[in-house]
Amino acid sequence: MAVFAKNWKEHIDVYGPENHLRLTGKHGTAPWNKFSYGVADRGASIRVPHSFVNNGYKRHLEDRRPNSQGAPYAIALQVLKTISEVPTDDYAKSAA
Repeated sequence: MAVFAKNWKEHIDVYGPENHLRLTGKHGTAPWNKFSYGVADRGASIRVPHSFVNNGYKRHLEDRRPNSQGAPYAIALQVLKTISEVPTDDYAKSAA
């Protein structure tokens, strides 16, 4: 989540136009300019489902920031870029 927090601006830039009008921090949304996450938190930027935690931090997360006018491939590319920055040293050591 620290890597998503670090890259919040790059994500907002591709998540569609006028997110500052939609992501106000009210009515079940996180503010567009502040990253947050939480388990089952519908008001967070990224909602972490209980199933993600219960399955050893595997499967999916829900990024609640993109809007319907965002370009899906640009959004997917930004998410993949961010994920690629996550250190994997601990995972590689534990898998060996």
